[in-house]
Amino acid sequence: MDVQELFEIFDDDDDMLRDLANNIRGYSVKEREDHFNNCNETEFFNRFRLKKNTVLIILPQIEHLLVHETPRYPRTQLLLTLRFYATGNFYISVGDFIGVHKTTAGRIIKRVTEALVSLCPEYIRMPQTEQEKRGVIMDFFSLAQFRGVCGAIDCTHISILSPGGENAEFFRNRKGYFSLNVQVVSDARNNIMDIVARWPGSCHDSHIFSNSRIKARIEGGEFGDAVLLGDSGYPLRNYLMTPLINPITRAEQMYNRCHISTRSVVERTFGIWKRRFPILSLGIRAKIPLAQRIIIATAVLQNIAVQQRDEYIPPDEYEDEGNFEINENIDQLQNINVVQQQYIHYFGTLL
Repeated sequence: MDVQELFEIFDDDDDMLRDLANNIRGYSVKEREDHFNNCNETEFFNRFRLKKNTVLIILPQIEHLLVHETPRYPRTQLLLTLRFYATGNFYISVGDFIGVHKTTAGRIIKRVTEALVSLCPEYIRMPQTEQEKRGVIMDFFSLAQFRGVCGAIDCTHISILSPGGENAEFFRNRKGYFSLNVQVVSDARNNIMDIVARWPGSCHDSHIFSNSRIKARIEGGEFGDAVLLGDSGYPLRNYLMTPLINPITRAEQMYNRCHISTRSVVERTFGIWKRRFPILSLGIRAKIPLAQRIIIATAVLQNIAVQQRDEYIPPDEYEDEGNFEINENIDQLQNINVVQQQYIHYFGTLL
C-alpha cells in the first residue's frame, strides 16, 4: 500500500494519520558508481592512493576472504576500504562514496582489513636467504658506505581516539595526544621488514625494542654480524649502532654523517607510508584492536606498492619523530663499544 492509497482511506480531518503517511519511506537502493572503470589513472590514484594495476594484483590474493552472504563485489569492498585509509573519514562518508549504508561500510572495512593482515607473513618479513641478506646489506652500503647493515629501526606515533577506561592515559604520548607507538624496521628501498603495533603511546622506543621479537632474533645470530641502525633513543649494542652524542675526531664525525644518512631511510619510509594513507596521520577512528590491524594492513599495502613501483613521493619535509632524542638512562652516552669503535676506525680510513 503506497502513500496515495493511505490518503484515500484516511479521513481528511485526521491530521495525525496524514502526517504518519507522509513520513512513510520506501526501501531505496543507493546508486553505486563504478570508480574503477569511470576514473582515469590520476583520479583513481588520488582517491584510493594505489594504481589500478596494484589493486588488480592485491584483489586475487584476498577475494576468497571477502565472500559474504550478501553479494557484494570484492573489488567494491577493497575500494571502500582503501577510501577509508585514504581519508580517515567517518563510515557514513565512505559509505556514501561507494553507495552503502554506514553499518555495511563498517563491516566491510573490518573484513577487508583482516584479509589484508593475512598477507603480512608474505609481504612483511626480514631477509631470510643468504642472497636476500646480501641484497639488503648492499642496498644500505650504496647509500653512505655503511657496511653490514640489515635494517634501520625507529618508532612513529599513530594517532588514535581515546580508548577510554582507567588505562586511557597510557596511550597519551609525550606530545599530548593519544597514540600507538609503532616500531618499524625498514630496508633501504622503503620496504617495511618488521613491524610492532601493539604498544601505547607512552612507551619509550627502547622499551618496545627490548620486548620485541626482532631483538631476540638478531641476538640469536639469525643475521650473522649484520647490525641495525637506530637513533640515540636506543641503547648501543654490538648489533645496534647508534650515533655518537659528541663526535670529536674527523673519523667520529664521518661515522655520524654516514650513520644519519643511512638510518634516515626509515624516516622516509614513515613519510611515504603516512602520506599514502593519511588515516595514519589524521587519526584512526576505531577501537584499539581494529586500529592495530589497520596499521598492519596499510603496511602490507605500502610494501606491495613499493614492490610494484607504485610511486608516491611525499614532500621533502617528511615527518621526523625526534630522532636525536637524548635519554640520560641509556648507557650508550658513556661508552663506545668494540663494534662501534671498529666502525669509527673504518670510516677514518675513508677520509
